Amino acid sequence: MPKAFFVDTSRCTACRGCQIACKEWHDLPTTATKQSGTHQNPPDLNASTYKLVRFSEHRIDGKVEWYFFPDQCRHCLDAPCLEVANSYVEGAVVQDKKTGAIIYTDLCKKLQEDECEEVTEACPYNVPRRNTGTGMMMKCDMCIDRQQAGLIPMCVKTCPTGTMNYGDRADMLALAKKTLVKVKKEYPRASIVDADDVNIVYLIMDTPERYYEFVTADNSAVGQPMSRKNFLAGMTKPAKRIFG
Repeated sequence: MPKAFFVDTSRCTACRGCQIACKEWHDLPTTATKQSGTHQNPPDLNASTYKLVRFSEHRIDGKVEWYFFPDQCRHCLDAPCLEVANSYVEGAVVQDKKTGAIIYTDLCKKLQEDECEEVTEACPYNVPRRNTGTGMMMKCDMCIDRQQAGLIPMCVKTCPTGTMNYGDRADMLALAKKTLVKVKKEYPRASIVDADDVNIVYLIMDTPERYYEFVTADNSAVGQPMSRKNFLAGMTKPAKRIFG
């Protein structure tokens, strides 16, 4: 049965334990940054940062409110990045049947720079990044090596608050629905994000735009008339006909 994460942002304190643990497990280098007026660090995902706790600050009814979002690859059930990458290099991106994880293989290095840009643009969540030194496309791999060894993903193991949860997809969806009922009592605008399309399922306490532009694949939440996901899905259909 495919696996899934349930990420309950109502429990996130932005300790960034998951972010650091991800770097340590994957042996990723640090990113040199400068103070930019936010506690978020680094400013964005990059080739050596697969997971990033995003900070969003708002003044609401005279009070400062913080929203924290542990951003990472959503491991889509039907991943646009897989379709685009494999239209250029077959096998560049694969989906692990047992876990549902979307895995970038070493064949990604055969993709040209502009083709890598297309892969990133195809992602409804703006996640994949190219390592300019190696040419490799980089992102969360759902700790596939740990899962194959019978261990849980590192970010889940490290999380001290219960924000990060992992298990069979059906169990995580059930937990998400159960948790949403509780959270809505305090946060009426709480919702579950894109649960039918991804294996990394988020519960958010407020509207998506309070958090980050790419929280949901449906950009109608931030004023767009058509969802980015549907638009990009339409773009990939001709590629399937041409290359498949």
